[in-house]
Amino acid sequence: MKNLTIGDFLENEEIIKLIDFTLLKHEKKDDELEKFLLKAKKFRPKAICIFPEDIPSAKEILGSSIPIAAVVGGFPKGSSNCEEIVKEIRTAIELGADEIDIVLEPREEEDYPNELELEKLVAMREASEGKILKVIIETPLLTERKVRAVTRMSLAVGVDFVKTCTGKRGECKEIDADILSYELMRHELTFGECLGMKISGGISDKVKLMRFIELIRKNDSEIINGKRLRVGSSSLIENLITIE
Repeated sequence: MKNLTIGDFLENEEIIKLIDFTLLKHEKKDDELEKFLLKAKKFRPKAICIFPEDIPSAKEILGSSIPIAAVVGGFPKGSSNCEEIVKEIRTAIELGADEIDIVLEPREEEDYPNELELEKLVAMREASEGKILKVIIETPLLTERKVRAVTRMSLAVGVDFVKTCTGKRGECKEIDADILSYELMRHELTFGECLGMKISGGISDKVKLMRFIELIRKNDSEIINGKRLRVGSSSLIENLITIE
């Protein structure tokens, strides 16, 4: 990918290189998974995002050509049990997952996030054994204060990507992308560590995506060049193909 500056409009193939191409259905039609994997093989997104049960089929069709992100620990709601979280992460890695996507379940209590979330984040980081870890914080369910607090806690623990939401309990909003990218910039300035973010939840067309990207790059101009931005979508690739 070429080096980009704020104001550049990404080409379709450049956007595809940001996408975690997603199929998250336990109940699928007979050939649905195969068609999804063959489409991934053809268009080569950044990664595919699937349940652990689908990893063997993905390995059979894709080999090691495209990273596999496994969604574990409950979806769309996150597990409250640290032992269960650790077990599912380790099982996914044993099956061949290269990356882990996992929900950090929000709470309505005013003290969220506290030591309960810290314990889960540490367990996630340790169990992922150095694999790329993307923690979903479910921004549609959180106030701005809580979004900032849980993002800072996640970055402090050392997650590789903070992800906006699953899309199952509300869509990603521009303010969410602005907050997360600001917190990434703040973390880099404070600790000298460059981490990433993933936006997902209702991002299905190029125009909408570019609005998000422009907001993000105003806070973190090198996020794309640094390969620290991901886009989670099940339909964006199809929509990019139709407008070529």
